[in-house]
Amino acid sequence: MSGFFGVVSKKDCVFDLFFGTDYHSHLGTRRGGMAVYGDTGFNRAIHNIENSPFRTKFERDFEEMKGNIGIGCISDNEPQPLLVRSHLGNFAIATVGRINNIDALVKQAFSEGKTHFLEMSGGSINATELTASLVNRGASIPDGIRYAQSVIDGSMSILILTSKGIYVARDKMGRTPVVIGKKSGAFCISFESFAYLNLGYEPFKELGPGEIDFVSADGVDVLSPAGNQMKICTFLWVYYGNPASSYEGLNVEHMRYNCGAILARRDTISADAVAGLPDSGTAHAIGYANASKLPLTRPFVKYTHTWPRSFMPQKQTQRDLIAHMKLIPIDEMIRNKRLVLIDDSLVRGTQLRGTADFLYRSGAKELHIRLACPPLLFGCPYLNFSRSSSDLELIARRKVAALEGEGYESTLDRYADPDSEQYAAMTEAIRSELQFTSLRYNRLDDMLASTGIPACNCCTYCWNGKKD
Repeated sequence: MSGFFGVVSKKDCVFDLFFGTDYHSHLGTRRGGMAVYGDTGFNRAIHNIENSPFRTKFERDFEEMKGNIGIGCISDNEPQPLLVRSHLGNFAIATVGRINNIDALVKQAFSEGKTHFLEMSGGSINATELTASLVNRGASIPDGIRYAQSVIDGSMSILILTSKGIYVARDKMGRTPVVIGKKSGAFCISFESFAYLNLGYEPFKELGPGEIDFVSADGVDVLSPAGNQMKICTFLWVYYGNPASSYEGLNVEHMRYNCGAILARRDTISADAVAGLPDSGTAHAIGYANASKLPLTRPFVKYTHTWPRSFMPQKQTQRDLIAHMKLIPIDEMIRNKRLVLIDDSLVRGTQLRGTADFLYRSGAKELHIRLACPPLLFGCPYLNFSRSSSDLELIARRKVAALEGEGYESTLDRYADPDSEQYAAMTEAIRSELQFTSLRYNRLDDMLASTGIPACNCCTYCWNGKKD
């Protein structure tokens, strides 16, 4: 995942850019970058943030950079923003999204003899560089953005910094958010709506699917209107999003309360207390506790002062270790207790299994796991949700393959149905492997109902494999 932030101001923008970008640090853990335009032209800095926070790495750049227009990015993959010189002029570009047809697009570019690409470590192509190459095929930057959006298979939101202002484009199906804030003499562009609040901005507008705007210090011009069809990622509310953010008018924390409450209303479990797996599981647990009337407790606290985010390392074993080291048990809240533990999702199962083991070792009598979303059966083709190289890394998918054998793919729709015998068998197989006392997932219809947004506007591919 990635997040970006941009500022166009009549005064120096670096303070707002620095802190607005930093507020997106929960969306990426590998690289951060900022680019500004000022009296001396373009200036850019990119740093590795795998073992150090964004603010620490960019403190010197913050002091040295000057300019009234800038963009920043937190990335879980490629280094960005990139500086580009082309027939369209000089610009900096940052993106959020994923390109599934990179190989085909690169092959086409090579066959036409029009470009070359720099390889990243591991031999991959920088998706932001490829996006810039596609934009450069246009007669203008807006034309180039339209072309890029038309040929990219996947999802791509784009910020392009020029000497006059910032072009911003939300991905064509609106899978990720783009919002604009306003204050006297300045506009900002953000993935997360909360990121500009402490900087003095007020909400101005949220771009629609496929919309392209040009933002200057004097105003916002719509260059391409929003499309009629939207498929925003539902996982933004369940897991990714900051609790203070809102997407399509729905606050993340509020949705999580609703989600937990619906989970509780369908549950009949008898327990002593409810707990949320921090951080995103906490709000779901509050909603569950309020609806179930079970007391909400904290059987462990999260020590984050020196440990980075748990999904940062490339190796799963390292991520599991960090996840374990961050959770400190509180004996009095665990020993001889029947606990309902709420988490946002269950992906591979390794981290939650480790958490369950440590709770049992700490004296938990029973452990009832409740998940805020349905079983993940399909890898996301639109956003870099996880580092899974195969759908079989998903524990639910592995269990279906084990239960059905060869040709199991044709049965996945039955396993996605929460009222089917197959769904019950898959859930029990997962529960048995991970040694939970009980296991219950949220239903897809209930999760969607907790958003209050028309289901047709929400992407649910990772749960049911449906793209439309």
